Amino acid sequence: MPLSEQTLGEIRTLLEGQASLPERCASVRQRFPGLSLTRCEASDMGTETPVFETPELCVYLIDTSAHCVRITEDPAAATGLIVAQKR
Repeated sequence: MPLSEQTLGEIRTLLEGQASLPERCASVRQRFPGLSLTRCEASDMGTETPVFETPELCVYLIDTSAHCVRITEDPAAATGLIVAQKR
């Protein structure tokens, strides 16, 4: 599922909501059912560059089209997200 700027904006809006983080992630999953979404701690992401940040989260794009999952900065190649919570 290639991600447009509009889709990334919708995802950002959902993730910046006032609900709990699990509820916000569930909203993204419900709105974009073909999109993979994984949660982790921001410290797990090392030196990777997020596609966008909020005060609470860093969001990364992943490409799962090949044998191994990889971080990508290309929304057209993205098949999922990693939502990393800052502490």
